[in-house]
Amino acid sequence: MAREEKKGKPAQRELLPIRSLSEIAPFKRMERFFDELMERPLGSWWPGIRWPEEILKAPFVDVYEEGDDIVLKAELPGMKKEDIDLEISGDVITLSGEKKQEEKVERKNYHRFERLYGSFSRSLTLPAEIQVQKATAKFKDGVLELRAPKTEEAKQKSRKLEIQ
Repeated sequence: MAREEKKGKPAQRELLPIRSLSEIAPFKRMERFFDELMERPLGSWWPGIRWPEEILKAPFVDVYEEGDDIVLKAELPGMKKEDIDLEISGDVITLSGEKKQEEKVERKNYHRFERLYGSFSRSLTLPAEIQVQKATAKFKDGVLELRAPKTEEAKQKSRKLEIQ
């Protein structure tokens, strides 16, 4: 607390007592918890909550428009193109596959076991109808890219409005 100023002298502040380590410990534990939280993969963020393995196995996907094309990019690290299936039905695209474990490993001496293996399937509704016959897909460096032009009808449905 500041004392009253006397005759033009600046106010003096009292020193706070040094806190014992036992009072600071809960904050250290909380800091350590948040540090560990940021190091964990998505599925282990919240202790006590079991994420369905299907969610964890599903690839991360970006879908965007580029000119007259719809583009889908999916991360599929560690997979071969032979293990990936891509199916388009109307405006729904289904991406499925299976990531196989490279080797049989016993968990006994493992310190972390975070990589997931097994089959997955993910269906997404595209933002516009596409010309399925003109769609192309390529797989390079663990990233699958699908490119498909929009139908003429889908192109006409969208227009830029002028703001007045």
